[in-house]
Amino acid sequence: MTDEKIEALRAVIRGLYPKRAIGDLTEKKFQHELTDRTLDLYRALIRQKTKENELFICEHHVLQSHFKMTHSVLKEPEQENISLFATDRSLFHLKSTLMPGRPPTADKEDNFYMKELPFQKIKSVRVKRQIRIEEIGMGAAIAGLAALFYSSLSITGPFLVGLGVLGMLHGLLLPTRWVQVETLDPASESVLIYALRKKSARRMVKFLRDKMRRK
Repeated sequence: MTDEKIEALRAVIRGLYPKRAIGDLTEKKFQHELTDRTLDLYRALIRQKTKENELFICEHHVLQSHFKMTHSVLKEPEQENISLFATDRSLFHLKSTLMPGRPPTADKEDNFYMKELPFQKIKSVRVKRQIRIEEIGMGAAIAGLAALFYSSLSITGPFLVGLGVLGMLHGLLLPTRWVQVETLDPASESVLIYALRKKSARRMVKFLRDKMRRK
């Protein structure tokens, strides 16, 4: 894939925003086109690093919001896009920061990161779990405050205590789960696969595990 074609894809993405502004694209259609064209851009960048006969097998994408306490609650938070593309030879790990109203460009402007991990360099594919400490703490705080002012919260007091306890139990009994793809190079960053309930994540994990068994 040539640099000219990649720049052409970026131009297509930029052109979606004025179309939405003048009503040529509904919000739903805009979001759909923006997602598809951004993924086309990612695939084009990957194609610059792959062999001519290398095939895309599966992919998985996750958006994570990063709300900063110093920002207005009315302001849309930035989002981190994490994309994984598996070919028949390598796993590609892509990350970028998406800002509201700014076209994704997959370059330094949105902190774009791309790493290629050949399958022969993968050490293990393991499920990891972590208790939701923040959720437990928030539940404990709600329950504690509700218990402290229980006498003056005749109606909402019991509800808030129950809500806090449920939050604590949720954080304790339903830990965060992800898959960690560890490499043979101890200095190399592990690849993390989130949102394991998504069909695309299950397919990605199964494919990687099958690759590991065949090594």
